[in-house]
Amino acid sequence: MKRFIDLLTDEVSAAFEACGFEARFGRVVLSNRPDLCEFQCSGAMAAAKTYKTAPVKIAQPVADVLAKKTDVFAEVAVVMPGFINLKVSPGFLSDYAGEMTSDARMGYETLADAGNVVVDYGGANVAKPLHVGHLRSAVIGESVKRILSYAGYNAVGDVHLGDWGLPIGQIIAELHFRKPDLVYFDEDYEGEYPEEAPFTISELEEIYPCASGKCKTDEAFKEAARQATMELQSHRRGYMALWHHIMSVSVADLKKNYDNLNVHFEVWGKESDAENYIPAMIERLKADGFAEESDGALVVHVKEETDTKEIPPCMLLKSNGATVYDTTDLATIVERMEKYDPRQIVYVVDKRQELHFEQVFRAARKSGITGEANRLRFIGFGTMNGKDGKPFKTREGGVMRLENLIGEINDAVMKKMTENRTMSEEETAETAKIVGLAALKYGDLSNQASKDYVFDVDRFTSFEGNTGPYILYTIVRIKSILAKYEEMTADRGEQEKNVPASETGSVSGVTGRAESSACAGNKESSEQDGCEPIRGMRKICCTGEPSEKALLRELVKYNDVMEGVRDDLAPHRICSYIYDVSDAFSAFYRDVHILSEEDAAKRESYIAMLRLTKKILEQCIWLLGFDAPEHM
Repeated sequence: MKRFIDLLTDEVSAAFEACGFEARFGRVVLSNRPDLCEFQCSGAMAAAKTYKTAPVKIAQPVADVLAKKTDVFAEVAVVMPGFINLKVSPGFLSDYAGEMTSDARMGYETLADAGNVVVDYGGANVAKPLHVGHLRSAVIGESVKRILSYAGYNAVGDVHLGDWGLPIGQIIAELHFRKPDLVYFDEDYEGEYPEEAPFTISELEEIYPCASGKCKTDEAFKEAARQATMELQSHRRGYMALWHHIMSVSVADLKKNYDNLNVHFEVWGKESDAENYIPAMIERLKADGFAEESDGALVVHVKEETDTKEIPPCMLLKSNGATVYDTTDLATIVERMEKYDPRQIVYVVDKRQELHFEQVFRAARKSGITGEANRLRFIGFGTMNGKDGKPFKTREGGVMRLENLIGEINDAVMKKMTENRTMSEEETAETAKIVGLAALKYGDLSNQASKDYVFDVDRFTSFEGNTGPYILYTIVRIKSILAKYEEMTADRGEQEKNVPASETGSVSGVTGRAESSACAGNKESSEQDGCEPIRGMRKICCTGEPSEKALLRELVKYNDVMEGVRDDLAPHRICSYIYDVSDAFSAFYRDVHILSEEDAAKRESYIAMLRLTKKILEQCIWLLGFDAPEHM
């Protein structure tokens, strides 16, 4: 379905051509002065240079042609020096919105032959609890994956766990210190290792920081950890068994915590998965002349002549033969190309790692690991800060566990809901979890990913303003109106059962089916990506009421907004859009008596608009990674 703005551009372009000018000057954009007009074309200024005349002499004849298109434009005016200001007709808005209601995706089309895409997000390290620093990667990455899936890609989310380096060696060394008699440390042991791990998740989470701290002060322990890491990576049998225990216990806990965030991965990949691809990759890079020695290390030089700053080489092997993050990340691309042949690989990572990924991406492209059809994208996110402007900490100054942050948000929402509770305590608690997750995710996603932001529990959990709870409240209010409408319909249907058809007419307001070509109805449809279909045949006929028209203008932007979100992978634009939709609905709800409207056609139109509004909002919050409750 063509974008609404493109339909307007077609009309204005045709008017330019009718007046003897090139159609390319007819581009229409949203007005940045809604008090003056709804849309605007500034093409006459550019055309003036081509045709060597005053802009107004181009704009005026074009406007005269457009003014005759009363089915499209309600008002057309020329403003000096040559802007063409436009207001669309209510009927044109109605027709487009009607088409949206008849389409399961509200006019947003999937990309043809989009193919596979891998989204690398999460990035947690095993043996460590998720903390606030893991929030942004998980929340942004999940939304980006859903955006790509909705666009038509086969989107694969990969958590890519950190499981294969010094941290694991530190844990093994500390376990050896604490429990030297464990069978895993007996090099002569040839039997089966126990199925149950010799530690719980709580013990494991205490062992790692202890071992990490020792490495900073105890040189002998530091060397033991290095040795354990080397022996693990050489696949020492007992250490591999411990590694499997660490993975099993950690992944079970991580899945539980990610589930609480409504974040789900298709692949639970690990850094160690790349190990099998490294030897062949390095041999190939050597043979093809891409890998070179530099101060004893093996590197791929990636600096380009156009660089204005220093870009270090991508390191494959250190001088002692050890691999580094460059190695495993490059080998992971080899693995993903072999398994998925993706059109895109998207990395959602702390923006401070941008240089590292630039080196890896360049090495992949230069060496032919990826081709022109495979796009590597980096989405770097900023820091979540406290009100003091510094990285978010607990009151005691430590790093807050993610589950505690979620609990704090839920408690704040629960407190606000309890003050005006109309539900049972159990239902209130369950609803608070849904609203709390929306508050947390929307608070993060409403910011552009690359920017730092201040985490403010009071602001994020507010039921007013640009917040998740406000968006959910809008959806719940619409659900309530529609539920009351269904009750009215059912009651009226019972009353009319015994009334002869000749007395009710062919269209009886709430029970009839509209056949107007100007106000197209819709068949029941479905959308598998998260929202319910629009039920029943309903017509939209805009009366021109300002708040009614304003809401329709927001609704018809949907596929335009979604295309921009898809191209730039920008969840914050979804937040901005649904906030505008919610505000427009609030004004409409305030100004228009929806259910008490006596004119049946108007009432039907209002209900159709509400159904479309609800569907758009529900689809958008699904893309953001949260849902709406039934009541609030």
